[in-house]
Amino acid sequence: MNVGLLLLRVLLAVLLCGHGAQKLFGRFGGAGPAATGTVFERWGFVPGRPMVLLAGLAELTGAASLAAGLLTPGGAAVIVGTMTVAAVATAPNGFWAQQGGCEVPFWYGAAAAVLGFTGPGAWSLDHAVGLGSLHGNGWGAAALALGAATAAVPLVLRSRVLRTRAQQHNEVTS
Repeated sequence: MNVGLLLLRVLLAVLLCGHGAQKLFGRFGGAGPAATGTVFERWGFVPGRPMVLLAGLAELTGAASLAAGLLTPGGAAVIVGTMTVAAVATAPNGFWAQQGGCEVPFWYGAAAAVLGFTGPGAWSLDHAVGLGSLHGNGWGAAALALGAATAAVPLVLRSRVLRTRAQQHNEVTS
């Protein structure tokens, strides 16, 4: 069990670090903050560049928490929240990543949520510093709730931007 949890944590963290590095540094085929900011603005996340920086830093912070197995429910909440926002933004393209859908952020968020419930296992900093009890239904539910609550803020702001754009478009075409 402990080997499986370690593998899940580290592999998810590596993928999340790559995901964040694409945004923040233009690594691994990513567009970097300026070009990704343009995409974010098209999706309704305004201003785009600061939102990219926030998303990228959240991904790296959550990844570090999960990789180390330190304050695992908090790291899970950060990833659940960030990936919920990403999944909502890409959901209009369908589910599968091949069409630009929400498959990847859904999976990253789901895997983080699982770690919120299971905890990081014995091979973790949580366990080493006496925080091994930070797992179970209560902690997992708290990670999901906190992730959803933090995702609500950018999603509500995005809905306002998209609503304003739609109203402006209707005024122009009327």
